[in-house]
Amino acid sequence: MSQFDSQFEENLYQLRREKLDQIAALARAANPLLSDYQAKYPNCFAFTTSVPELRALGEHLSTEDLERMHLEAAVAGRIMAIRVQGKAGFAQIQQHGQRLQIYVRKDDVGEDLFNIYKLLDLGDHIGVRGYLMRTRTGELTLHAAPIVLPAHELSSGIKAPAVRAAPITFLSKAMLALPDKYHGLEDIEIRYRQRYADLFTNPEVREVFVKRAHILRSIRRYFDNHGYLEVETPMLHTIAGGATARTFTTHHNAEDMELTLRIAPELHLKRLVVGGLDRVYEINRNFRNEGIDRTHNPEFTMLEFYQAYANYHDLMALTQDLIINVAKEVNGTTITHFNGNEIDLSKWTRLSMREAVLKWWPEEAHVPTDGIFTDLSLAMPAVFSLYMYYNSPTQDEDDVLTSQTPEERKEAARKAATLWPAYKQAEPIYMQAVDDPVGTEELARAALGKLIAGVFEALAEEHLIQPTIIYDFPLAVSPLSKIKPDEPDWVERFEFYIGGFELGNAFSELNDPDDQLRRFQSQLDDRKRGDIEAMAEVDFDYVRALGYGLPPTAGEGIGIDRLTMVLTGSRTIRDVIIFPLMRPQRPSTEPNSEPDHPEGESAE
Repeated sequence: MSQFDSQFEENLYQLRREKLDQIAALARAANPLLSDYQAKYPNCFAFTTSVPELRALGEHLSTEDLERMHLEAAVAGRIMAIRVQGKAGFAQIQQHGQRLQIYVRKDDVGEDLFNIYKLLDLGDHIGVRGYLMRTRTGELTLHAAPIVLPAHELSSGIKAPAVRAAPITFLSKAMLALPDKYHGLEDIEIRYRQRYADLFTNPEVREVFVKRAHILRSIRRYFDNHGYLEVETPMLHTIAGGATARTFTTHHNAEDMELTLRIAPELHLKRLVVGGLDRVYEINRNFRNEGIDRTHNPEFTMLEFYQAYANYHDLMALTQDLIINVAKEVNGTTITHFNGNEIDLSKWTRLSMREAVLKWWPEEAHVPTDGIFTDLSLAMPAVFSLYMYYNSPTQDEDDVLTSQTPEERKEAARKAATLWPAYKQAEPIYMQAVDDPVGTEELARAALGKLIAGVFEALAEEHLIQPTIIYDFPLAVSPLSKIKPDEPDWVERFEFYIGGFELGNAFSELNDPDDQLRRFQSQLDDRKRGDIEAMAEVDFDYVRALGYGLPPTAGEGIGIDRLTMVLTGSRTIRDVIIFPLMRPQRPSTEPNSEPDHPEGESAE
């Protein structure tokens, strides 16, 4: 596959190469000591400030103030607009997401440098020295002019004397044309593939990733201040554990061993708690061999933390405090806007999973009794009726389904599609239980737990826009959680939701080694029955670690990517992952042609 999208682009590349040769010739004529390579690709520029700093300095100064103060500066950046008129020209350079206009006059910079200026293109990097001024229209501008650089010490330790510095320094040539001002880099797939162009073309994209970095700093500061120790655990595992997910596999040649990429750091982090590190956290990369959609990417970032002598109630309070603190530090407010909704991150709701299922079970589908949470024989008919409510079309004009909009029917179909796999997975065990209720009692309880979790996903998740904690989960879908003392089929686990999807998962950790071994072995049985996400091998070393005694511990994982989506108002996970996974790009079949729209924009 070629680096060029068209013959036009390849021709333009050659034209830019010729311009680069001309720039190098002019630079070497002025300084014969420069090699051709040094003239084309200088290795540094002595700037005195950045574009944002210079703008902040001059923003509130009047024309008269600037004339009186004569503020000199040296800045560098990418040319985002350029215009030449006779013996002068304006350009805009961009750095750190902000732009500054520059004014170049032949009489000030000299003929050779002005000739270099005329060879510049959009996207080129230059350094500019001069003094701040305002144009007739009042725009803050750096007037390119020679300035004296004070004596300074080089990195080598040698003291450089004061010198009169050139007003313009060529730094790098953009060999490809930038997207134009009005049509820009609009194709969303191209933006993900060419994030480098997306970042300097769309300033709002840059701000998302600046804010993401701020989120990470805020999280680290929070946990450091609360006595947690940041650790790093392996990304290559011999046994995949800590979550239920399909894995990526690899091979270690020297040791001739099969390895999997980490799906979760959980089991290693809890080993550290066994070892006496009572409060640990890790911001980690996980890899799960799953599909890509609005909230899922196979490679993603998680925060996981564990606290000894705590339970899931303690982490509920910590989670609310953490999210509120991060929101205030990053956005200055707990109010955020996501997917058309105003969300107040300071106001939280708590519901048990059972309460959530009953709350959003549609009345038209006959809300069942609490018995569905304890008896598979009651749950299966109720869930089947619910499935039929969402899935069965009718010709009755008075029926609630036929009165729905196309969007509502689409949503109903989605719910039906979520319910059906959960129902079908439980159906064989349900049929066995009818014939042998005693012999299938344990299997029936597990099937019921998975069925309830599926119903919750179908009915409740879309409604959880405002911050909501859903607590108490079925044991069947929580192999690492501690059982509730008075309800052995339910565990001390919660998930929290914002914007209609899960952001975090937490529980009181299971610390009984015998129970843990039984649950691992149950996972193997699930895998034999076709659950490809269940564990493929028992992690006996982890069971052994529990044998040394894990204190009462609570742990939680929070999706950094999803949290960033909520705090930046980004609609998909690809918008907050700087280089999301993309399928290999196929060669374009479009005919080679010149773009319909001219590149660039003019300044001033």
